[in-house]
Amino acid sequence: KQVIQRQLAVCILINTYFWLDLTLGSDTGGSIRGPSQVQGLFGNRPSYGLVELTGVMPLAPELDTAGFLCRDPTVWKAAGVALYADLPFYNTYPQIIQTLNFPTNASAEADSSALSFLFRLQTFLNATATTALNLTTSWAASKPAGAPDTLAGLLNTTYPTLVTKQQTRLVRDPFYAAYAAVHDGRLPFIDPVPLVRWAYGDTLPESALTEAQNNKTIFKDWFNSNVLLNDSTTCSESLIVYTAGSDTDYRNEYNQPPTVPFGFSLSRISVFAEVPDVVVPVGQASYLSTVTNHTEVLPVTVDLMAAKGCDGMLFNLVEDLTAAGILEVPQTGQTIAGGEILLKRGMFGL
Repeated sequence: KQVIQRQLAVCILINTYFWLDLTLGSDTGGSIRGPSQVQGLFGNRPSYGLVELTGVMPLAPELDTAGFLCRDPTVWKAAGVALYADLPFYNTYPQIIQTLNFPTNASAEADSSALSFLFRLQTFLNATATTALNLTTSWAASKPAGAPDTLAGLLNTTYPTLVTKQQTRLVRDPFYAAYAAVHDGRLPFIDPVPLVRWAYGDTLPESALTEAQNNKTIFKDWFNSNVLLNDSTTCSESLIVYTAGSDTDYRNEYNQPPTVPFGFSLSRISVFAEVPDVVVPVGQASYLSTVTNHTEVLPVTVDLMAAKGCDGMLFNLVEDLTAAGILEVPQTGQTIAGGEILLKRGMFGL
């Protein structure tokens, strides 16, 4: 829910207004991919460092990226060409697929949509191999000498350390000083989520930032040498395909108090490895809503990852998959196919 709230406005707008083609956002830990997943949009976290972020409020300079949320992959690609200068656009695609957290049977409607997409992707690519990737065993088998035995041991505190130590230094402290200078020493109101994170960062020594940066580099170098390798013909030797899950999450339920974002998850892979991670809508699944007391639908999405710098290949692939009828352009409204918008300005005096 917290991920959704960060870019809720742009996500709702592009899924509501047909005349709004594209929105620009930032993704540090998932703020483009999360909203794209729950709204059934195309969205991308690009390879790290593709675009200059001067003037953008930082969360962690080592992790911050700029990407798009979009309904039409042709518009999405055009925006990528404009924003990511000198990016190579390969149109020969990998024939090796690695799956992560992917369903193995179609017992649920969402799983059926994901598996159907995977089958059609295999056919489109003339895939020579599709294997289930296990990062735990891969790390254990090939981790660098002296590295922790598990990825959790390496990365459990890496993300919260980077975002808290960097934002307190780059945003909080200068903002507090500037605010106090014109408001008789007062502190401004701050949302509880950053307050909790900043408080955690304040407990850490300065050496923790260097350690977190080093741990990120260890993972990035290992991942890019052992899991997603570059290729001279297809840019990326393979594609990683994963799902973020499809559980219903109601926004009218009270959240738990905000916590520090410890841990390592699928959404953190591209964050630490600096590789492109794109969301594509592949269908929708029905559920009985406890709010409307009707059967409603939620989008089903899949993420595609490729080697660093292969964003152009992914843009081309998604556009070609859409042209082949494997992916569809989602419409504005209640479902991927369109439909009524249940609440909008002018209704009930709003």
